[in-house]
Amino acid sequence: MKAFVINRYSKKDPLHLGEMPRPELRDDDVLIEVRAASLNVLDSKIKSGEFKLTIPYRMPLVLGHDVAGIVTQVGSRVRQFKVGDEVYSRPPDRRIGTFAEFIAVNENNVALKPKNVTMEDAASIPLVGLTVWQALVERANLKNGQKVFIQAGSGGVGSLAIQLAKHIGATVATTTSSANADLVKSLGADLVIDYKKDDFEKILQNYDVVLHSQDAATLDKSLRVLKPGGTLVSISGPPDPAFAREIGAPWLVKLIVRLLSSGVRRKAARLDLKYSFLFMRADGQQLRTITQLVETGALRAVIDRIFPFESTNEALTYIESGRAKGKVVVTIK
Repeated sequence: MKAFVINRYSKKDPLHLGEMPRPELRDDDVLIEVRAASLNVLDSKIKSGEFKLTIPYRMPLVLGHDVAGIVTQVGSRVRQFKVGDEVYSRPPDRRIGTFAEFIAVNENNVALKPKNVTMEDAASIPLVGLTVWQALVERANLKNGQKVFIQAGSGGVGSLAIQLAKHIGATVATTTSSANADLVKSLGADLVIDYKKDDFEKILQNYDVVLHSQDAATLDKSLRVLKPGGTLVSISGPPDPAFAREIGAPWLVKLIVRLLSSGVRRKAARLDLKYSFLFMRADGQQLRTITQLVETGALRAVIDRIFPFESTNEALTYIESGRAKGKVVVTIK
């Protein structure tokens, strides 16, 4: 099968389009013929080696964390899906590889594609959908009537996080450029702050939850807009000891992670706040819940550009530019 692979970690080297063997199908797997896959900043970070200490991969590696496609084969123990089903998935970390013609995924990490969207729309949802569900619902326990600050509201995560927070019944503040203000308002943002002109720390106060996706300076300021007892969930770091335990990291990595996050954890404790680092996990049951929200109209895909599969390198470069509004998708005809 055709696939985009890397043979070593590198920031500069492009993905290589080559021939790879079809994935081996385990008893609990479904083999998905890929129709569309979306790209994420995570793909770029893995390619450059940012996660090689915590999640080492064997080379050659096929990148890609989101897929929508058709089941073409099922393992002997599969009970939830059949050949011909239209599905979507965020494969687990050790078994990524959606920038390819086929991928094998454990059935517990797969869900039926929402009936009311295209393959491209469906492919844009799993990683960001699971990220915002696990951040806002699982970690922050966001409730109706609370206030949440979602950074970078026009990005892939932010655009879906705004919609989920509004569905829950929260008041939503977000940052974006003036060019994207109408987009985030259409998604449900109540307060839109132009990050190029205004300092959100001088505008926001007594918030219950912050979904942090930016740099360390923004993290410090975000802690100060929360009220005592509030929660900051970060998807951009620093990782915390709970994360190191979840991935079964060796003792040295656990020590490094503890040191990296010691400063922010101390600041949060001093302010009576909860700090949590989230590296989302694959979860088919949660994805089925997200399917229901998509089919009822509570969530909708936000796609900036769709590239042909052969232009996956160009799509990844566009993601790395930071200019994408919503998601970027590659499609295989």
